[in-house]
Amino acid sequence: MTAASDFAQSIAEAARTLNKPRSLDDTLQTIVEVACNSVPGFDQVGIATIEKKAGISTRAFTGDLVAGLDAIQYALHEGPCVSALQGDDEMCVSSLPHEQRWPRYVPRALEAGIRSQLAVKLYLDVGTLGSINFYSTVHEHVSDDARALAQLFATHAAIALGHAQERETLTQGLQSGRSIGQAIGILMERYEMGEDRAFAFLVRASSHRNIKLRLVARELVDEAEAKRCTNGSPLAMAHSTTVPLAPSDS
Repeated sequence: MTAASDFAQSIAEAARTLNKPRSLDDTLQTIVEVACNSVPGFDQVGIATIEKKAGISTRAFTGDLVAGLDAIQYALHEGPCVSALQGDDEMCVSSLPHEQRWPRYVPRALEAGIRSQLAVKLYLDVGTLGSINFYSTVHEHVSDDARALAQLFATHAAIALGHAQERETLTQGLQSGRSIGQAIGILMERYEMGEDRAFAFLVRASSHRNIKLRLVARELVDEAEAKRCTNGSPLAMAHSTTVPLAPSDS
């Protein structure tokens, strides 16, 4: 079988595996495991993702060495992983002992036994999703075949990651909508008000406390459920709420 055929087979197997419905965490873990088995010359793989609040974090990896080296790059703000996330589509490092670009990171990586490294950005039209990071403790040279396969693989991985994030966002949206609907129902029953006034009450409470509407709703629903379990009657909830504003016509 030719190298091109090997590439095509690896990509096809990766695509079939990655596009099965699964949670985001399962998808990320599958990506690193398939990548480790698909791209020649590397024995450990990890995925770094960009989170709006948490910043850069390692969400999946095939070995503890990955998590440690990723953390070093985040802390130093240098290294192939960080460079790929900040703008470069690919950062390839053959013969790490001779690398000059990251003077603080390279000695730490060599101490950990790394001989070569490859970082490939994961991105879609919406922007950068993260990077997939390949580490080798056995080979100093990163072959052209490995780089080509990593690029093709990263495309499939980015698509799978994007789909997983869409599913997670949709699930969170459905859960938030359900909580808001439940909270409106509680307020309508508790204070004998209409749906519009109950929703306006939640909006005012959210603004007053400077927290998201779904969190106010979830808090009210959780409290109602706790009261129901403790007292066994919905009426026992009537005089207690963590929502600070009393309903009004204003």
